[in-house]
Amino acid sequence: MATESVENYLKALYCLCQASPTGEAGVVRLAAEVGVTKGSAASMVKKLATARLVKAERYGGVSLTAKGTKAALDVLRRHRLIETFLVQTLKLDWSEVHEEAERLEHAVSARLLDRLDEFLGRPDTDPHGDPIPDAAGVMSEPGGKPLSAFSPGSKVRIIRIADQDRAFLTFVARCGIKPGSRATITALDPQADALLIEAQNHDAVSLSCTAAAKIIAEPAK
Repeated sequence: MATESVENYLKALYCLCQASPTGEAGVVRLAAEVGVTKGSAASMVKKLATARLVKAERYGGVSLTAKGTKAALDVLRRHRLIETFLVQTLKLDWSEVHEEAERLEHAVSARLLDRLDEFLGRPDTDPHGDPIPDAAGVMSEPGGKPLSAFSPGSKVRIIRIADQDRAFLTFVARCGIKPGSRATITALDPQADALLIEAQNHDAVSLSCTAAAKIIAEPAK
C-alpha cells in the first residue's frame, strides 16, 4: 500500500500527532496539511485504518499504529537525508530543499538511502535541525524550547527551525538565526506579543511571539 499518496498522509499524520497534546490529529487539519478536501482525507483514513496503519475513532482523532509510525519514520528519514544532501553536497539554499525533497523522497531505494547516509557521515539532524531517524526507525527526541519561552537576557544556541516556509527560512537566515548559531534575547514585550533577539555578528531584530515559537533553542553553554 506504500504509494506516494499514502506516504504523504503518513508523514503528515506523524508530524501532526507529534505536535498535538493528545497525540491525535483531526481529519480537517490532516486535509489542510496534505492539501485535499475533508472528504478525500476521510476516505484515505478509512483505507489506512483497514491496512492497520492508523487508528481512527468515530468521533475522535486519528493516530498512527506502530506499523504506521514505522512507515512514517521511513519517509521522514528519506526526506531529511535528501535535504541534507542537497544542502551539504549540492549547495542548494536551505529554503529551497523542502519542495525538492518532497519530490525525491518517494523514489529513492533503501540501498541508495543507506549509501547516502554513509556518504553524509550518518548525520543526526537535517539542515533545519530536525532529527533524522536511523535505518531501524529510531529517532532522538528533539530537545530545546521555543525562543518565546526564554526570559530577557537569556543567551541561547539555536538548534531547530520548526517551519519549512521558504520566506520564513530566508528571513531568519538573514538575521543570523540558524541551527548552531548563538543569540541573546535582549527584550520581551508581552503587550506587543514580541521579543527582541540579537544573533552573534548581526543586528538585533524584533520577532513576534508566533514567529519566535517556531525557533527552538537551548541555553548557550
